[in-house]
Amino acid sequence: MYQLTFSNQSMAEMNKLGTLEQMELIEIISSITPERIKNDRVIGIFQREGKTFYRIRFNDFRIYFEIQDEILHCDFILHKHSLADFVFRMKLPLTEEQQIEQDQSFWKYLDSLKK
Repeated sequence: MYQLTFSNQSMAEMNKLGTLEQMELIEIISSITPERIKNDRVIGIFQREGKTFYRIRFNDFRIYFEIQDEILHCDFILHKHSLADFVFRMKLPLTEEQQIEQDQSFWKYLDSLKK
């Protein structure tokens, strides 16, 4: 069994979910074992920037994680039809400006300038 850790991005996405969905998501992640990673075709694996990432789906989300010794670190929780998910999976460069644009507060700020 792995110890679970979460990035700021993944915690922010989890906080947007209802309590039941959060519990289901945690159950899916915490059920991952080394044996399951080797044998379960549901878990995807790919390399990015010298790191090995794993992917598992949960409802309309893709959960991207790394394994470091006994720690399973959830790096990203991305909506399956989002630009961020596409960019991450296709290994395209993501600029800081694009990351800012993904944040809803960016758009709220722009809307506030109209007033």
